[in-house]
Amino acid sequence: MAKKTMVDLDLKGKRVLLRSEFNVPIKDGKVGDDTRIQAELPTIRYIMDQGAGLIIMTHLGRPKGKPVEDMSVKPIAAHLSALLNREVTCIPYGTEESIKAAADAITPGQITLLENTRFWPQEEKNDPAFSRFLASLGDIYINDAFGAAHRAHCSTEGVGQFIPASAGFLMEKEIAFLLEAVENPKQPFVVVMGGSKVSDKISLIENLANKADSILFGGAMANTLLAAKGCDMGTSKIESDKLDLSREMMERVEKGACRIVYPEDLVAADSFSDDAEKKTVPYDKVPAGWMALDIGPATVKAWAAIFAQAGTIIWNGPLGVYEMPSFAKGSDGVAKAMAESSAITIVGGGDAVAAVIQAGYGEKMTHLSTGGGASLELLEGKKLPGIEILQDKD
Repeated sequence: MAKKTMVDLDLKGKRVLLRSEFNVPIKDGKVGDDTRIQAELPTIRYIMDQGAGLIIMTHLGRPKGKPVEDMSVKPIAAHLSALLNREVTCIPYGTEESIKAAADAITPGQITLLENTRFWPQEEKNDPAFSRFLASLGDIYINDAFGAAHRAHCSTEGVGQFIPASAGFLMEKEIAFLLEAVENPKQPFVVVMGGSKVSDKISLIENLANKADSILFGGAMANTLLAAKGCDMGTSKIESDKLDLSREMMERVEKGACRIVYPEDLVAADSFSDDAEKKTVPYDKVPAGWMALDIGPATVKAWAAIFAQAGTIIWNGPLGVYEMPSFAKGSDGVAKAMAESSAITIVGGGDAVAAVIQAGYGEKMTHLSTGGGASLELLEGKKLPGIEILQDKD
């Protein structure tokens, strides 16, 4: 069932309560990477163009239910003011009476940012009374915080119990691309899976294996799977206590129709350092005392051939230590091959998105997902509280 979006609503003269995902790095009182804020601008501008007043809610960091000055949203308000070229005020932490008074003073055309929702201990408990209070601050609730949609908190789910909830542009886009990719992918459907831990993604792998034509494994996850198959991985990062679990999972997957593809070669190094001695070796020939830190060129070439025939490609998780230039070539090559394919290309998870942007191919992907944990849970087939609370279209 399609969800209602803010385009379905009459916002003129209304006070809109918008849940955004502005959990961004702050250093010396300044916003660092503002990718998440930039992604929210179309939603904010649309609400303003409709003649509404706007109260934005977000969390920042993990203040554990109490005010922490270093986790105040004030720098975000200042940054947003500069991006929008209009004043964005901030409702400070205080009593419900003081917050309600400040919210009631917001008139059409004005924007304010409520202080970090996690300053209140009720937020993460999804306390109904606090949800009711937050709902009282606005006439309409719009959830655009896909990155927090897997959390059943007051500002992400609870508010929708008291006033109608609709999706913003970013939430709408995430739902459309990720759900469509999993439920009705253009064939062939190829998944690229990386990251450090197999154990964190077993249910994700098994769910996607029921839908995908091929799953390509890289990164430390591939190290563990190769070790489970009996390969000596030297000092590579592996989950040594999860080898039996990994073996059992792969046996289940390999009984199905999905093809499992492992790296053909690896870039191994004698230490975890950008200037370490390195060499490209076959996947089962990692030298003793060495560690695999990237997929090799033969792997990239083989995967590029698969991409060339694909209809949909989803990439989740880093394929190597892309933060080090010496070990970023695998991720760079995969990003390039995806960008050059004619497939629908979706990148989910913070590290994979960062690797694609670093490689210079971010704008050439069909969709970069803003949600790490949320995108994983949606791909696993789980129900996300922040999406379930949204009203269905008639």
